[in-house]
Amino acid sequence: MEIPQIRMHSQQAKIQIQTEPAQLHISQPPGDLTIRQPNAEISMHTRQGKLTIDQSQAWEDMNLLSAKKSIARNAQAGEQAAMQGIARRARQGNAFMRIENRTDPIKTQAIENAFSEQKRLGLAFIPSTFAVKTSYEPAELDIQVQTHQPIIEGRVNSPIMQYTPGSIETSLAQRPELTIEVVNTKI
Repeated sequence: MEIPQIRMHSQQAKIQIQTEPAQLHISQPPGDLTIRQPNAEISMHTRQGKLTIDQSQAWEDMNLLSAKKSIARNAQAGEQAAMQGIARRARQGNAFMRIENRTDPIKTQAIENAFSEQKRLGLAFIPSTFAVKTSYEPAELDIQVQTHQPIIEGRVNSPIMQYTPGSIETSLAQRPELTIEVVNTKI
């Protein structure tokens, strides 16, 4: 005996998925940079050196005097010689006044007045040592430098991004199906 049966055939649904990936392109342009360096400013000021030479003492040592100094020196020497002459004559006059002291003033004064004092021999350097005087003021140099900071200008360029979004498509590749049949229905 055959028992009736129910046969079921099923077919499952199949989903089909199609994807396109997202794309991202990034490019970075280089930044723009400019650098300028202004020139420094330099100023220099010089004060000249000064050399002073005074040789008047050397000229005087060689007896080469200016007119003014020559007159002054001779006037002083004349005055001194006149004073010495007056003093000698006064001393000799006093000696004549005291003739009673049994001195021989005539003989003594004749010897004194007849012979002049001998000059001394000696070595003298003309002009004398360090007769020429020098002085020196050194030169001065003043340097002023004015520097300037560099001028730096930079610009950042933003990155360039291109984005293409991805996509997903779904569809049924196979539809679901259910078939039911009854077998052995004859009794």
